[in-house]
Amino acid sequence: MTHQHDTNEENNKRHMQDPEELANELAKAKSIDDFYGKDGIFARLFSKTIEQMLEGELTEELGYDRYEAEGRNSGNSRNGHYTRKMRTSSGDSEIKVPRDRNGEFQSELLKKNSNEIEEKVIAMYAKGNSARDIQDILQELYGIDVSPDTISKITDKVWPLVEAWQNRPLAKVYAILFLDALHIKLKQNGKVENVAVYNVLGVDLEGHREILGHWIGEGGEGANFWLSVITDLQNRGVQDVFIAAVDGLTGFSDAIHSVFPKTRVQRCIIHQIRYSLKYVTWRDRKAFVSDLKTVYKAATREEAEVNLIRLEEAWGDKYGAAVRSWQNNWEELSTFFEFPQEIRRLIYTTNSVEGYHRQLRKVIKNKSSFPTPQAARKLLYLATLDITKKWTMPIWNWPLILNQLAIRFEDRWSV
Repeated sequence: MTHQHDTNEENNKRHMQDPEELANELAKAKSIDDFYGKDGIFARLFSKTIEQMLEGELTEELGYDRYEAEGRNSGNSRNGHYTRKMRTSSGDSEIKVPRDRNGEFQSELLKKNSNEIEEKVIAMYAKGNSARDIQDILQELYGIDVSPDTISKITDKVWPLVEAWQNRPLAKVYAILFLDALHIKLKQNGKVENVAVYNVLGVDLEGHREILGHWIGEGGEGANFWLSVITDLQNRGVQDVFIAAVDGLTGFSDAIHSVFPKTRVQRCIIHQIRYSLKYVTWRDRKAFVSDLKTVYKAATREEAEVNLIRLEEAWGDKYGAAVRSWQNNWEELSTFFEFPQEIRRLIYTTNSVEGYHRQLRKVIKNKSSFPTPQAARKLLYLATLDITKKWTMPIWNWPLILNQLAIRFEDRWSV
């Protein structure tokens, strides 16, 4: 039996019509390749099975079987086939996909396969793979050619989700906000520029972490820029923030206090140490850091201030700029002394958001630059979903921390 577009040789190679024919094929098999090779028995069985399923789908779509009288003057009919490759464990298999004359038939089987491909494209993109990498992987694993333009169109389907995520309602109260910046390369005005992406990690009253959004800088990273970020958080439902941990970002304190005047701001101690050591020679760093530790590792603020005076006496003449950087920012550097040790460990550094940034950098390291801010936000969103899916548990020892926060912020607890 042959089809109009098949030769007898192709028919014998790709179609086994009945058990007797299958038995004959099995009897002829002499090697593993005859069973599992590219043109082996099981590859042909796979093709035949898929084709029969597709024919069944079209029959159900049309409402009548091939050659049945009900198909006459029904308004639609079969219209031959087209070929398509599918990747199997045995290699590529070529299948014949039936068509209808009206062009209305869409196989659910192939649609499912297409959806799976799209999901894999998005998953690979979220891991930082380039369009060329994804193209090569799809060719290797599935035997299909997908152009970079098609890959871009597939990933563009998530853009409404990016927008919805960036504008989603937020909790009324956050115990802690961590704010830090990540730099990316972005094509702007005909050249590639280093641009800051500002990210906010929030800890809610249940101790769960979440990324509240990404804001791409546009050259105004001062008080006005941060005011727009904090105002955005307020517009999305945030009514109060107990503590904000920052890395010394310009204008942040003024911005947050204009919206949340009662928020306690803690400047990152680790960032401050790095900044002050820029003014200290390598020969003196070990001794300087030893004295500096007596400041930020003191048991109380009073003890820390005494040790800061001693630091100035020991090093002020030689490294005045390093010492003054602590003195000038002392109000925000010393906020953590107001709290018990459990909260101090959380807020004295922005390590929580920096850990998130380290994972983002692994994703974007393969990107020489982003063509648009939208492309950057799309990848940052997908990568964030992948990173934060593991953030299912509250912060360790949260019940104790929550109790301490309730005592410290008792007058604001009912917000």
